[in-house]
Amino acid sequence: MSESIAEMVVPGTYIEVRAEGLIAVGGISTGNVGIVGTAGRGPVGAAVPVGSYAQAVEAFGGPDAFAAPRTTDRPLTLVRALEQAFNGGARNVFAVRVVNGTPTPATLAVRAAGDTDGFTLTARGHTDGEGDEIPDSSGTWGRDTTVDVVADSSSGVVRWRLTLTQGARREVYEGADVGQVHAQLAASALVTVGAVSNAGQAFDPISAPLAGGTDGADVSPVDVAAGLAALETQPVNLLLVAGLGADVVGSIVLAHLDRTESEGRERIAVLGARASGTATSAPGVESDAAATSDDRIVLVAPGVATTDAASGSGVNLPPAYTAAVVAGKLSQLAPHVSLTNKVLPVVPDVRYATPLLTSLLQQRVLLVRQKFGTQVVRGITTDGGAFRQISIRRTVDYAKAGVRQGSDPYIGKLNNARVRAALKATLDGFLSQMVLDEMLVDYSLDVSASRPQERAGICSVVMTLRPTFSIDYIRVTMNLE
Repeated sequence: MSESIAEMVVPGTYIEVRAEGLIAVGGISTGNVGIVGTAGRGPVGAAVPVGSYAQAVEAFGGPDAFAAPRTTDRPLTLVRALEQAFNGGARNVFAVRVVNGTPTPATLAVRAAGDTDGFTLTARGHTDGEGDEIPDSSGTWGRDTTVDVVADSSSGVVRWRLTLTQGARREVYEGADVGQVHAQLAASALVTVGAVSNAGQAFDPISAPLAGGTDGADVSPVDVAAGLAALETQPVNLLLVAGLGADVVGSIVLAHLDRTESEGRERIAVLGARASGTATSAPGVESDAAATSDDRIVLVAPGVATTDAASGSGVNLPPAYTAAVVAGKLSQLAPHVSLTNKVLPVVPDVRYATPLLTSLLQQRVLLVRQKFGTQVVRGITTDGGAFRQISIRRTVDYAKAGVRQGSDPYIGKLNNARVRAALKATLDGFLSQMVLDEMLVDYSLDVSASRPQERAGICSVVMTLRPTFSIDYIRVTMNLE
């Protein structure tokens, strides 16, 4: 809201409304999750908003079998990790598909009578806002689509029926010959259809899935870095790398966190250790802990024992998937609410003995254990100092975002006592609300400018914040008489 004085020519009363005192801090996102991983479908290197597991499958295809992946030793990670994140409570996710090389779609040749050429079906890729297919956005997801071609003579006239089935989705196309069915397939959401041959012929009956295709699932840290770059401009608060441990992606994630922090887009990465280990020995976790010390990185262990969505069999997933559950849980908590002792909807694949549990906690690992349900032992980052508690790191980030949002509208306004008082009132209102919300115990705030600073266009804002720490331990002293 702003109004300016018109040219004062006609005698009268002219009123100028100065709206600086009405500036307030609006809503601040705290639970947006960003994730990169491999998938059988979806645009490469582009951030796709998804709000549920069903939307994730629609955009990126279902996961392959973890124990028998389509690329040897490289199971698809993105949708599998999203399943865990949504189970944990995530709602707003920006997902990026990463690949090594160029993916190719699954296909199936449908034959005309006498095993002659008919047409080829190709798994359809992701579409843009105008409904056009995005290049290189398909892959092996088409292998989950089954094609059935049968003749129906129940009406006395032979009609050919082509049925596409993928999970609960079913598409049916009918015609008297190859050409008629081919013409209808242009409407399919599952496949695209190639040029037709022998259009006037009957079909050779078939029942088979689409086959082949590649996903480029054997990604390297360089490929992951390209995916992270697509998230740099997104309003992400929590960052995940699907399926890969801190030993593989730790350094590139740290570089990403440094860049985004310098650009005012602070976020926290939740990474899994390379492997769970056993109940009494976890050398991989300890190695990753020794190599990681940062207030924006959370290191998670152990892994998850769950049911594989693709095969229906029990499977143990590595700690990177536990990290997805943890990030999902964090996304639904207010910044100042600690993750310590919170229950997660998973079962850990290893139950660490108390000595190992204690040792790993001292090495700043966020551990999940079965106690009253499955609980987070302590909600900690890998930092050894003031930002050990995740809640403190998130609270400070929340304060930074609010102060930045409240201050930016004043850029370009007069650098005088009146405007600085309005700026102070705006920030006071925001920080006072943080005190009321119990994010802060107290704060002090000073907004000022010396005469040289006024000439240089500088307004100095100095704050001292006293965050509210959570209870990690309760010490009980009992006196018996």
